[in-house]
Amino acid sequence: MTKRILLALALVTTLSSAVSAHAQKDPMVGGAAMYSTKDIVDNAVNSADHTTLVAAVKAAGLVDTLKSAGPFTVFAPTNEAFAKLPAGTVDTLLKPENKAMLSKILTYHVVAGRLSASDIKKMIKAGNGSAKLMTVSGGTLTAGMQGKNIVLTDEKGGTSTVTIANVFQSNGVIHVVDSVVLPN
Repeated sequence: MTKRILLALALVTTLSSAVSAHAQKDPMVGGAAMYSTKDIVDNAVNSADHTTLVAAVKAAGLVDTLKSAGPFTVFAPTNEAFAKLPAGTVDTLLKPENKAMLSKILTYHVVAGRLSASDIKKMIKAGNGSAKLMTVSGGTLTAGMQGKNIVLTDEKGGTSTVTIANVFQSNGVIHVVDSVVLPN
Protein backbone atom coordinates (compact mmCIF):
# COMPACT_ATOMS: atom_id res chain seq x y z
CA MET A 1 0.00 0.00 0.00
CA THR A 2 2.79 2.45 0.92
CA LYS A 3 4.54 1.62 -2.34
CA ARG A 4 1.38 2.53 -4.30
CA ILE A 5 1.05 5.83 -2.45
CA LEU A 6 4.69 6.70 -3.16
CA LEU A 7 4.24 5.79 -6.84
CA ALA A 8 1.09 7.91 -7.02
CA LEU A 9 2.89 10.86 -5.40
CA ALA A 10 5.80 10.47 -7.82
CA LEU A 11 3.38 10.45 -10.75
CA VAL A 12 1.55 13.55 -9.50
CA THR A 13 4.87 15.37 -9.00
CA THR A 14 6.01 14.43 -12.51
CA LEU A 15 2.70 15.55 -14.06
CA SER A 16 2.77 18.83 -12.11
CA SER A 17 6.27 19.54 -13.41
CA ALA A 18 5.21 18.76 -16.97
CA VAL A 19 2.18 21.04 -16.74
CA SER A 20 4.29 23.83 -15.25
CA ALA A 21 6.86 23.49 -18.03
CA HIS A 22 4.10 23.55 -20.67
CA ALA A 23 2.44 26.66 -19.20
CA GLN A 24 5.72 28.53 -19.06
CA LYS A 25 5.44 31.84 -17.22
CA ASP A 26 7.74 33.87 -19.49
CA PRO A 27 7.99 31.89 -22.75
CA MET A 28 10.83 32.44 -25.23
CA VAL A 29 9.90 34.02 -28.56
CA GLY A 30 12.54 34.96 -31.09
CA GLY A 31 15.31 34.17 -28.62
CA ALA A 32 13.99 36.46 -25.89
CA ALA A 33 11.88 35.91 -22.80
CA MET A 34 8.43 37.45 -23.08
CA TYR A 35 7.69 38.85 -19.64
CA SER A 36 4.07 38.89 -18.51
CA THR A 37 4.83 42.11 -16.62
CA LYS A 38 5.76 43.99 -19.82
CA ASP A 39 3.39 45.30 -22.46
CA ILE A 40 3.07 43.99 -26.01
CA VAL A 41 5.49 46.50 -27.55
CA ASP A 42 8.15 46.22 -24.84
CA ASN A 43 8.24 42.45 -25.33
CA ALA A 44 8.02 42.45 -29.14
CA VAL A 45 11.05 44.72 -29.57
CA ASN A 46 13.21 42.00 -27.98
CA SER A 47 12.07 39.20 -30.31
CA ALA A 48 14.50 38.57 -33.17
CA ASP A 49 11.59 36.93 -35.03
CA HIS A 50 9.46 40.08 -34.99
CA THR A 51 11.75 42.89 -36.22
CA THR A 52 9.58 43.48 -39.31
CA LEU A 53 6.42 43.64 -37.20
CA VAL A 54 8.02 46.12 -34.79
CA ALA A 55 9.21 48.30 -37.70
CA ALA A 56 5.70 48.19 -39.18
CA VAL A 57 4.04 49.07 -35.84
CA LYS A 58 6.38 52.08 -35.53
CA ALA A 59 5.78 53.17 -39.16
CA ALA A 60 2.01 52.91 -38.68
CA GLY A 61 2.12 55.00 -35.50
CA LEU A 62 0.59 52.20 -33.40
CA VAL A 63 3.21 52.05 -30.63
CA ASP A 64 1.20 54.14 -28.14
CA THR A 65 -1.96 52.15 -28.88
CA LEU A 66 -0.27 48.80 -28.25
CA LYS A 67 1.39 50.14 -25.10
CA SER A 68 -2.00 51.23 -23.69
CA ALA A 69 -3.99 49.28 -21.11
CA GLY A 70 -5.88 47.20 -23.69
CA PRO A 71 -6.36 44.37 -23.27
CA PHE A 72 -5.53 43.15 -26.77
CA THR A 73 -5.14 39.79 -28.46
CA VAL A 74 -2.44 40.15 -31.10
CA PHE A 75 -1.82 37.59 -33.83
CA ALA A 76 1.84 38.47 -34.41
CA PRO A 77 3.35 37.53 -37.78
CA THR A 78 7.02 36.56 -37.76
CA ASN A 79 9.67 37.96 -40.12
CA GLU A 80 9.22 34.77 -42.17
CA ALA A 81 5.49 35.47 -42.39
CA PHE A 82 6.16 38.94 -43.83
CA ALA A 83 8.74 37.41 -46.21
CA LYS A 84 5.93 35.28 -47.74
CA LEU A 85 4.30 38.45 -49.10
CA PRO A 86 5.12 39.36 -52.72
CA ALA A 87 8.56 40.95 -53.18
CA GLY A 88 8.60 44.65 -52.30
CA THR A 89 5.29 44.59 -50.39
CA VAL A 90 6.79 45.32 -46.97
CA ASP A 91 9.01 48.12 -48.30
CA THR A 92 6.00 49.67 -50.04
CA LEU A 93 3.83 49.42 -46.90
CA LEU A 94 6.51 51.06 -44.75
CA LYS A 95 6.47 54.24 -46.89
CA PRO A 96 4.81 57.23 -45.17
CA GLU A 97 2.22 57.60 -47.93
CA ASN A 98 0.96 54.06 -47.17
CA LYS A 99 0.55 54.57 -43.41
CA ALA A 100 -3.26 54.16 -43.51
CA MET A 101 -3.05 50.88 -45.44
CA LEU A 102 -0.31 49.57 -43.14
CA SER A 103 -2.34 50.53 -40.07
CA LYS A 104 -5.40 48.70 -41.45
CA ILE A 105 -3.35 45.53 -42.07
CA LEU A 106 -1.73 45.63 -38.62
CA THR A 107 -4.97 46.32 -36.74
CA TYR A 108 -6.52 43.43 -38.67
CA HIS A 109 -4.16 41.26 -36.56
CA VAL A 110 -5.60 42.65 -33.30
CA VAL A 111 -8.78 41.67 -31.44
CA ALA A 112 -10.06 43.62 -28.44
CA GLY A 113 -9.82 41.62 -25.21
CA ARG A 114 -7.51 38.95 -23.88
CA LEU A 115 -8.33 35.69 -25.70
CA SER A 116 -6.24 32.70 -24.71
CA ALA A 117 -5.92 29.73 -27.07
CA SER A 118 -8.35 27.91 -24.78
CA ASP A 119 -10.88 30.77 -25.13
CA ILE A 120 -10.57 30.68 -28.92
CA LYS A 121 -10.94 26.89 -29.00
CA LYS A 122 -14.10 27.14 -26.86
CA MET A 123 -15.49 29.74 -29.29
CA ILE A 124 -14.68 27.44 -32.23
CA LYS A 125 -16.41 24.53 -30.52
CA ALA A 126 -19.46 26.67 -29.68
CA GLY A 127 -19.56 27.82 -33.32
CA ASN A 128 -19.61 24.23 -34.61
CA GLY A 129 -16.08 24.40 -36.01
CA SER A 130 -15.49 28.09 -36.56
CA ALA A 131 -15.51 31.37 -34.67
CA LYS A 132 -15.77 34.89 -36.06
CA LEU A 133 -13.29 37.29 -34.45
CA MET A 134 -13.97 41.01 -34.96
CA THR A 135 -10.67 42.80 -35.43
CA VAL A 136 -9.77 46.30 -34.28
CA SER A 137 -9.68 47.34 -37.96
CA GLY A 138 -13.38 46.42 -38.25
CA GLY A 139 -12.75 43.27 -40.27
CA THR A 140 -13.40 39.65 -39.43
CA LEU A 141 -11.03 36.73 -38.97
CA THR A 142 -12.46 33.23 -38.90
CA ALA A 143 -10.79 30.88 -36.44
CA GLY A 144 -10.93 27.13 -36.91
CA MET A 145 -8.96 24.06 -35.99
CA GLN A 146 -6.59 22.01 -38.11
CA GLY A 147 -5.66 19.07 -35.93
CA LYS A 148 -4.56 20.67 -32.66
CA ASN A 149 -3.64 23.99 -34.29
CA ILE A 150 -5.71 27.16 -34.39
CA VAL A 151 -5.89 28.42 -37.98
CA LEU A 152 -7.09 31.88 -38.95
CA THR A 153 -8.74 32.55 -42.29
CA ASP A 154 -8.77 36.13 -43.50
CA GLU A 155 -11.40 37.88 -45.60
CA LYS A 156 -9.50 37.02 -48.80
CA GLY A 157 -9.35 33.30 -47.97
CA GLY A 158 -5.71 33.29 -46.86
CA THR A 159 -4.78 31.24 -43.82
CA SER A 160 -2.34 31.60 -40.94
CA THR A 161 -1.52 29.05 -38.25
CA VAL A 162 -0.84 29.90 -34.62
CA THR A 163 2.67 28.52 -33.98
CA ILE A 164 3.18 29.82 -30.43
CA ALA A 165 0.06 30.45 -28.33
CA ASN A 166 -0.58 32.20 -25.04
CA VAL A 167 2.33 34.62 -24.75
CA PHE A 168 0.70 36.67 -22.01
CA GLN A 169 1.57 40.36 -21.62
CA SER A 170 0.57 42.99 -19.08
CA ASN A 171 -1.95 44.39 -21.58
CA GLY A 172 -3.05 41.29 -23.45
CA VAL A 173 -1.81 38.17 -25.15
CA ILE A 174 0.21 37.42 -28.26
CA HIS A 175 -0.28 34.39 -30.47
CA VAL A 176 2.60 34.05 -32.95
CA VAL A 177 1.39 33.26 -36.49
CA ASP A 178 3.16 31.97 -39.60
CA SER A 179 1.49 34.19 -42.23
CA VAL A 180 0.23 37.74 -42.56
CA VAL A 181 -3.59 37.91 -42.73
CA LEU A 182 -5.10 40.51 -45.04
CA PRO A 183 -8.38 42.42 -44.83
CA ASN A 184 -10.61 43.12 -47.83
